[in-house]
Amino acid sequence: MPDTTPSNSPADAAAPDTLTPEAGGAPVVIVGGGPAGLMAAEVLAAAGLPVALYDAMPSVGRKFLLAGKGGLNLTHSEAKPQFAGRYGAQAPAVDGWLDTFSPQALRDWAQALGVDTFVGSSGRVFPTEMKAAPLLRAWLHRLRQSGVRFHMRHRWVPASLAPVNGVHTLEFDHPAGRSTVQARGVLLALGGGSWARLGSDGAWVAPLQAAGLDVAPLQAANCGFDAVWSPHLREKHAGAALKNVALCVADLDGAELFRRKGECVLTEGGLEGSLVYAASACIRDQIAARGPVTVHLDLLPDQPLDAVTQAIARGRGARSLANHLREQLSLSGVKAGLLREGVDAPTWSRHSGDAAWLAGRIKALPVTLTAPRPMDEAISTAGGVRLGALDAQLQVQAWPGVAVAGEMLDWEAPTGGYLLSACFASAVVAARGLAARLAGAPAEA
Repeated sequence: MPDTTPSNSPADAAAPDTLTPEAGGAPVVIVGGGPAGLMAAEVLAAAGLPVALYDAMPSVGRKFLLAGKGGLNLTHSEAKPQFAGRYGAQAPAVDGWLDTFSPQALRDWAQALGVDTFVGSSGRVFPTEMKAAPLLRAWLHRLRQSGVRFHMRHRWVPASLAPVNGVHTLEFDHPAGRSTVQARGVLLALGGGSWARLGSDGAWVAPLQAAGLDVAPLQAANCGFDAVWSPHLREKHAGAALKNVALCVADLDGAELFRRKGECVLTEGGLEGSLVYAASACIRDQIAARGPVTVHLDLLPDQPLDAVTQAIARGRGARSLANHLREQLSLSGVKAGLLREGVDAPTWSRHSGDAAWLAGRIKALPVTLTAPRPMDEAISTAGGVRLGALDAQLQVQAWPGVAVAGEMLDWEAPTGGYLLSACFASAVVAARGLAARLAGAPAEA
């Protein structure tokens, strides 16, 4: 991957002077330089605390920059009840975070950095320039101006963070060896387990579990799924977009769990894309509970079954079935290819002239998904530090003076701005709570 680091990103701080005490005494240490870690640094520095941020990568915000290649979907403009509902089982908790730092507050924050935003036709919110680098560059400049110190290429050695006499001791491996750092408070923002090459590798899970922190196993979220395609379909249509289709997922009793219209992509090994990502939590959990799951695709969601049946039943004369479907229903390409998938030759020969049978497949095409794609390919992950191990301000109950924020918390959300919004909002909540604890004052909800 080409290096997309902004030109004014923090310098590599792996030099021997990394052991020098921070100005103002023991700092608040943030581990992780993604959006949650950077936002926490801003809040803590604004509270007058010395802040030192450590990250294993050569520069901060690498996954943030990658997200910016698609336009940097910062948040979403929908009403708060619907917005909060996107977080599934953790909606009540995330709703509280959004009370502290709302989607509008996020837009205002970006504007204060000189980055205007706009609402797209889908309701998603983007920077006007559709880039992450200008925002990150301005943000890092402001953080440095506020006194935040950055230590790059420093990989935390996860261990218990229980304080001794109010002091936390952390160890970091870096190119010059291993350093021991003392902190007055700690905020962990290590991310999930996807895109390990950008820094989120989930390597912290097992050590923190062993240290006594309650952590739910990480799972792929916003991910594609494996399916077994015929060689013909793979060779002819792998990489093709399935546009304007509807995806339906049901449980074993036939109760509908998910139905939405959108688009996805047929890959060599299955399905991926925005529509599949939206249903990924539901599909993943169904596979975990009962093995391979058959979902259904409506290839013509804007046309009722009766109309599709009537169109197919019109006489086609000497035309081939493929040409007939193309002329009557504009059905061709990958959609037409899927119609034959999974049907043996005798069955196809017996039923392909039956308009009702064909219409039924077009309106509810069965596709069996066998497994989620590997976690490192996912856009995000579910699982992480369970909220029950934390108080309302995201402070670790067993380790006073330690807070957790961002994707390493146990929540998930679909794409569309919801991921970044919750990362930012959780960081504000956690950092304010930590600042209040260090000041000896009650934390604000």
